[in-house]
Amino acid sequence: MAGRYGDVDYPTLTKRSFLFGVGLFAFGALGEFALAATGTTVPAWEHALLVDAEWIGVAIALLSPFVFGILLPLTE
Repeated sequence: MAGRYGDVDYPTLTKRSFLFGVGLFAFGALGEFALAATGTTVPAWEHALLVDAEWIGVAIALLSPFVFGILLPLTE
């Protein structure tokens, strides 16, 4: 039976979006760690990109279980 938003698999969507957020955070954190460990000089925009990836990853990982696991299934 299709719901209001179609046939959406909310548990799978929740897990994948959470893992995407964790992966994005890990990418940013490991990138910053690698730059600091090797001592290479990079432009400021690359540091900003990695820090933004960390923040966005944390936001996605924290909000996706609420949005896709609780909020959207309750609205159907």
